[in-house]
Amino acid sequence: MKKLLFICSQNRLRSPTAEAVFAEYEGIETDSAGLDRYAEVPLSTEAIEWADIIFVMEKSHKIKLAQKFQPFLKNKRVICLDIPDEFEYMDAKLIEILKKKVLKIIT
Repeated sequence: MKKLLFICSQNRLRSPTAEAVFAEYEGIETDSAGLDRYAEVPLSTEAIEWADIIFVMEKSHKIKLAQKFQPFLKNKRVICLDIPDEFEYMDAKLIEILKKKVLKIIT
């Protein structure tokens, strides 16, 4: 079972979409969180420790993640998907981009 954690800023659009899309795949567990203080689901150390692979949507998220949670990132694979904040929740184009980028890493 692969455990995938998706992170964006507010945990309202991109990361919840990724969580929902990949939750449908057999052998994969998903979770999502946001890095901002007022995120729907703020990122926790427990989520980081749970994850096998952590996906961030932007380079700025990777930097913020490292600044806030560095001690918990040892031996963690953190991948930046380079997906800008310009999509709505479950946007067809966002789903297409997520599948293209994530599936080649996890399969």
